[in-house]
Amino acid sequence: MKYRRLGKTGLDVSVLSFGASSLGSVFRETEDSQSIRTVHAAIDAGINYIDVSPYYGLTKAETVLGKAIQELQRDQFLLSSKAGRYGEASFDFSAKRIFSSVEESLGRLHTDYLDILFLHDIEFVPAEVILEEAVPAMIKLKEQGKIRFSGISGLPLQLFDTLLPQIDVDAILSYCHYSLNDTSLLKLLPLLQTKGTGLVNASPLSMGLLSTRETADWHPAGSRLKTVCKQAAEHCAARGADIAKLAVQYSASHEQIPTTLVSTATPANIIKNAAWTEERLDSELLQEVLDILKPVHNESWVSGRPEYNECLEPDKGGGIV
Repeated sequence: MKYRRLGKTGLDVSVLSFGASSLGSVFRETEDSQSIRTVHAAIDAGINYIDVSPYYGLTKAETVLGKAIQELQRDQFLLSSKAGRYGEASFDFSAKRIFSSVEESLGRLHTDYLDILFLHDIEFVPAEVILEEAVPAMIKLKEQGKIRFSGISGLPLQLFDTLLPQIDVDAILSYCHYSLNDTSLLKLLPLLQTKGTGLVNASPLSMGLLSTRETADWHPAGSRLKTVCKQAAEHCAARGADIAKLAVQYSASHEQIPTTLVSTATPANIIKNAAWTEERLDSELLQEVLDILKPVHNESWVSGRPEYNECLEPDKGGGIV
């Protein structure tokens, strides 16, 4: 497993990291003992960074992860959780709730501190709440030793363009913007490098778009994007390849992206994903897939408040670019 420095935090993170959302039965019903074995398999495979949130499974993911890491030494892994989002439409970024949320997370996770705390999906609330309540709360939590580093997360890249010049946080978590079908995250790298902000990239499969299976009904992507991504996956299958492998390798191979989160509750899957990062990427197949995906390159979807989605405009195919 390779490791890269996470901005100016001084933390060295594995290029592939473990997203614990699956432990909360977010994608399918999971069995706790298997989930715990998955976490241990990830650590054994060289993964040293785990991310979770109270939102995932409505605290189930944190609870199960807590059981898993109780059996590990705390210096074997880096741990991040989140605050501010607690349900599909439940948000509270007040300082009071940030403080209580972290205490609750620490209890479920059986740990005294978080390596990173991310404010979760902040595009859904006014910027003033983040600037005046949530960020000062994180500063206080750092002073108290409850968290080592602070961060923000969300989908729209304009969110980071707008807020990062106004605040001092140590890291961001971005998802669905560095994958085979969308590399728009690269436009943000100069700002992150200037500020020394660490970057966590998530969802190399674009929340299930890059699959031969039908996309989940809840997926917010437009029909054209779903169709073309499925065509790319089917092309890989016809070549006897798995687009998931190509996608993980592609996302994890970029030297300026410290780590990419993947989520599973199956030990064999996390072992396989970790092994993929050590194998040579099929450059010929990659080019074929990128050619298929070219018509929808960097196409995304709206999330949160209008001011963070101003750069997105409907295209002729019914998607958002």
